[in-house]
This record gives sequence, C-alpha cells and structure tokens, in this order.
Amino acid sequence: MKTMSGVAPTRMELLRLKKRVALARKGHELLKEKMDALVMEFVEILRKIGRTKRRAFELLSVAHRSLSKCLASMGTVETEQASRETRKELQVDLSTRFVMGVSVPTVEIKSVERDPLGRGYSVHTTSSLLDEASRDFERAFEVLVQLAELEEAARAVGRELEKTKRRVNALEYILIPRLEETIKFIVLRLDEMERENFVRMKRIKLMLERRAEEAGG
Repeated sequence: MKTMSGVAPTRMELLRLKKRVALARKGHELLKEKMDALVMEFVEILRKIGRTKRRAFELLSVAHRSLSKCLASMGTVETEQASRETRKELQVDLSTRFVMGVSVPTVEIKSVERDPLGRGYSVHTTSSLLDEASRDFERAFEVLVQLAELEEAARAVGRELEKTKRRVNALEYILIPRLEETIKFIVLRLDEMERENFVRMKRIKLMLERRAEEAGG
C-alpha cells in the first residue's frame, strides 16, 4: 500500500491527524496570544527603562557636580580618605516575581539615603559638601538599582518572547502545513482506493452476471 512518510492512508489515521491539526491550531492560537502579550509587556518594560535611565543620568549628573564642589572645597586626599571611612554595607533583599508567567528578579534595598552620622566618616573633619555629594550619589544609586532590575526583567521577557516566537513559527510554518499535506495525501489516496474498489466491484458484478447468463443458457 502506498504511503507518505511512513503514514498508512487509512481512515483511522486520517481521523488521528485531523485531531492533531486541531490541537496544533489551538496551541498556535494560544501561543500567538501569549506572544502578543509578551510583546506588549516587553515594550512597556523598555519604556520604563528609558524613563529610569534618563532619571539615573540626571541624578548622576547632579551627584558628580556635588562631588566636584566637594573636591574643590575639601581637596582630593581628604575626600578619598572620607570615602574609605564610609560604611559600605547595604541591605538588599532579592526575590522573584512573575511577568506573563516569566520569572524575573526583584531587588529591594533599604536605607539607601543615610544621615551624615550613619555614613561612617567623621562629620567634624569633613565639609557639608561631602554630605550633599553622598546624599546625591545615594539617590542615584537607588535609581540605578531600579534600572538594573528593569533591564534584567527585559532580558528574561525577551528570552521568553524569542522562545515563544520560535514555537509559533514551528507550528505555523512546519508542523501544521506538514500535517495538512499528509491529510491531503490520505484523502486523495482514500478516494483513489474507493474508485479502484468501485471498479473492482463493478467488474465482479459483471463477471457474476455473465456466469449466471451462461448457466441459464
């Protein structure tokens, strides 16, 4: 019996393939909806990244101006000494959240902006300009952490979007057309077999009629 890709042209196989096509189309529809939602989420994250990045640059610019004033007032050596005395500890809480079913990290920092006494350097031997520069960098740092969180979310959503897109394309351009082509082959082959069977039965009928006539004659 003629076959295509090892598939037997039977009605049972035809029914099985039609069910597979229906499932594949449903899966394609769901994945397409997911892909569209991921695209919207990805675009929104990129917008947030743009806003946060601009805010970070603004705060860093302010912080660097404050640092320049501090260096001019206190001097480089004294400012560097104060920075070495500054407490470097920072409490950071890491967790995860889900965006469209994608796990993305969440970073929460506490007490970023500290009072002068909490920074660790001596407030008696330093200038208030150092306090202003420290405060401005702390504010900028908080926004930079937010930016890092958004960028990691964008990478995670982007990876899931690419994976979903590949699955959508595989269904749309490979699996479903291949199944439909096989179904078409089976339908044509079944029709051909039915015609062949009809011709065969007609020949048998004619042969039996002739034998009956000869026997009657």
